[in-house]
Amino acid sequence: MRKKVIAGNWKMYMDIAGAVNLITGIKAGLNKDSLNCDVVICPPAVNLETANELVKNSPIGLGAQNMYFEDQGAFTGEISAPMLKAVGCGYVILGHSERRTIFGEKDELINKKVIKALASGLTPIFCIGETLEERENGTTFSVVKTQITEGLKGVSADDITKVIVAYEPVWAIGTGKTASPEQAQEVHKYIRTMLSEMYGSDKADSVTIQYGGSVKPENAAELLGQPDIDGALVGGACLKADSFLAIIHAV
Repeated sequence: MRKKVIAGNWKMYMDIAGAVNLITGIKAGLNKDSLNCDVVICPPAVNLETANELVKNSPIGLGAQNMYFEDQGAFTGEISAPMLKAVGCGYVILGHSERRTIFGEKDELINKKVIKALASGLTPIFCIGETLEERENGTTFSVVKTQITEGLKGVSADDITKVIVAYEPVWAIGTGKTASPEQAQEVHKYIRTMLSEMYGSDKADSVTIQYGGSVKPENAAELLGQPDIDGALVGGACLKADSFLAIIHAV
């Protein structure tokens, strides 16, 4: 039985004071005894150390929004896996559509990051998804196939179960549009079929596949009720404690 994972991607929001208020609110609304999903928050890098202190002795996991594939060096502005581990991170978002589209990250670079995250003991939240143009052109499956095969190149059968895959249709991120539960399930099922072909059905059945793209309290239960949707990577709705908690409770 795959455990569902609800992760909040704060993106470039929240200063230190805002982070403290948000985490305090989330903690107050969680009952660890009745919690039946893993909860992860991914604040901006400058808030990670503060966030780590606040989530200690709570059921909240800590993740980063990005990292580089080298441990150290002359890479101005980048953050390494050892640095993330040192401030308490257990997760890292990689390949988010905003990294792909705004910052030009390609599958080859994202693959290097995934490999480094796994080698460093971090759980990669590996993001994939098609644009509106690609969906309308009928190329959703081919785009997703390329992103999976290239992004997971070199990931072993033992390691694939340590990867969280996040399907995020780009056209549904921050737009208010959401893939219908049926549309989302169709792609999630395809992803699991792809993973089964690459790693075998037993391994594929153990991989957590999240949905992301305008997930909110109003649609969370129906999306999370689909057989191959194992959680959510939440954007805007994770920036308020009550809405993030409502999604967690929808599990």
